[in-house]
Amino acid sequence: MQFVDRNLKCSDCGNDFVFTAGEQLFFYDKQFKNDPKRCKLCKAKRAGLGRSTNAGSAAALPFSRTETRTECSECGIETTVPFKPTQGRPVLCRSCFQQKRVPSGVAAVTAMDSAEAQVEAQERTLALSMADEVPAEEMQPHEIAMVLEAEPGLEATSA
Repeated sequence: MQFVDRNLKCSDCGNDFVFTAGEQLFFYDKQFKNDPKRCKLCKAKRAGLGRSTNAGSAAALPFSRTETRTECSECGIETTVPFKPTQGRPVLCRSCFQQKRVPSGVAAVTAMDSAEAQVEAQERTLALSMADEVPAEEMQPHEIAMVLEAEPGLEATSA
């Protein structure tokens, strides 16, 4: 399909703007059904970026974000968060949030020193997934040993 630049009229300011062939291709790829109604400047204003229309006008409106002062539920320090906290939900400071955000498996792998430790962790993960999927009766003795090694709380029982 061939696209050519088209002139459209902005529904907000009434100025003409160009709907380029590249933009049309993007709209086509994304399966957007309607042409844009606003020029880039009006679209930016509507999105809240506050760009001014003339260079001589007052300073552009600042981009504001809600900041709330609160206490971190983990460490207790005073912090600001970019949202209004809801009651009953913990609020974390940046450092506590980053610590919680790192998945435990990723943290364990990054904390490992050697390739042997990484291989052992992969074997442990494999053994645990095997324990979930394969009944003990169908496992080979070395596989049962792997599962028992990976999960110290398990005990070998014979049926």
